[in-house]
Amino acid sequence: MTPSPFVIETAGLTKRFGGRTVVQDVELQVPRGSAFGYLGPNGAGKTTLIRMLLGLTRATSGSMSLLGLPVPQRRGEALARVGAIVEEPRFHRYLTGRENLEIVAAARGPEAAHRIDGAIERVGLARRANDRVGTYSLGMRQRLGIARLLLADPELLILDEPMNGLDPAGIEEFRFLIRSLVAEGRTVMLSSHLLDEVEKTVDALAIVDQGRVVVQGSIADLTRNGPATLMIASADNSRARHVLGSHAAVSSIVSEEGILRVQLGRVDERVEHEAFADINRRLVEAGIPVYRLEPEHASLERRFLEITSRLEEAA
Repeated sequence: MTPSPFVIETAGLTKRFGGRTVVQDVELQVPRGSAFGYLGPNGAGKTTLIRMLLGLTRATSGSMSLLGLPVPQRRGEALARVGAIVEEPRFHRYLTGRENLEIVAAARGPEAAHRIDGAIERVGLARRANDRVGTYSLGMRQRLGIARLLLADPELLILDEPMNGLDPAGIEEFRFLIRSLVAEGRTVMLSSHLLDEVEKTVDALAIVDQGRVVVQGSIADLTRNGPATLMIASADNSRARHVLGSHAAVSSIVSEEGILRVQLGRVDERVEHEAFADINRRLVEAGIPVYRLEPEHASLERRFLEITSRLEEAA
């Protein structure tokens, strides 16, 4: 039987605590062999969804599967190939990194023990493996947590807010580690509220707000689907704003630190290119020297703010 292209699938997944709905009708599909972000503000229900997937809390309604196996019906079988860190990983602080891994491996069997050296090397802790975990930075403990997961040779890794508290160097190291795990054919799902860092790390994502998935897809699709924006700097931004204010394709103009952000209405790619050329022509004909005129790369953060602001307006 051909395996599903998705390692995680949910349908109508809902979790209520009393009268409060924390996760609502979540339809999620995580592609196999990818880095996938589950993205949303703190309190959006990200950790609750992960706990349901792992069988740590029962869903109120809906269905879910891991690696093609229904959960909770075949939870044990599914979790044998899943590694997860929910919140910060915990260790025996007075033992070394290696000793912590040896304790876990002893419970798993000889195959896990044989993977210890490779796992330590894999996460870049070879030089510190024999130091006590109490001397480790948060970033090192996060990497040791990944090493612990690798003892089971997981097909799927689920990481809850793995970049929380890391400094820029630690975030970069962790980003490289995640990408290298995906390059090996594994799937990594990570929840986070750090939009900018997730954008640099994942292939696809779901944006969640107030317990609901409001959009999901590849990074390229999500950023491309936003309204087109031109960044313009000229010798006279005030006049340029006046000249472009009546342009039929322009929906808004915002001045930010000497730059005009000229946003178009929702148009197809051909009309967008024609509008860009016409905007440039109008500025030239008005005798306004233009120093900069370039399309803005739509960031994930801007798309997230656009999506959530529309939800607030509709509420």
